[in-house]
Amino acid sequence: MSFADIKEKLTAHFALISLDFSSFRDNDRVVVPPSHLFEILSYLKTTFSFDMLIDLSAADYLHLQGATHRYGIWYAVLNVENGERFIVKTHLDDPDPRLPSVYDLWKGADWMEREVYDMFGIEFDGHPDLRRILLPDEFVAFPLRKDYPLRGMGERHNFQPVIRSES
Repeated sequence: MSFADIKEKLTAHFALISLDFSSFRDNDRVVVPPSHLFEILSYLKTTFSFDMLIDLSAADYLHLQGATHRYGIWYAVLNVENGERFIVKTHLDDPDPRLPSVYDLWKGADWMEREVYDMFGIEFDGHPDLRRILLPDEFVAFPLRKDYPLRGMGERHNFQPVIRSES
């Protein structure tokens, strides 16, 4: 399937939903509303055999000039058989950034969703084990948010260093 085929089928199937398509440097993508994200990703998996989630990440656009939303979250999917890739992006805002988990579609989303939660504070409803993966449980902030201080908030002094002995 070509990008034009995907665009045509998505536009026809989701005719009442605002979808914004673009292509740049061999990256074909669509921006979708968060309320329809799971439905569109599920459709892409079943209709176009995008059977692997290769990336799920986020960005904070807090101080980006012209940005209309606080967070951008993207999902890069792959059809393993033919090597075709497609990117689905959505946007969220504070005070309660949350999306449905795609763990039921791709088990590989498990740690990716946990990382986005740990770094940005974006919650994934329905995730089987949404907890910190990189930072200690006692850590209360989200360090990749643009309002997080560059030097931290003093938490380096609150955690005991891990001392490893060489064997």
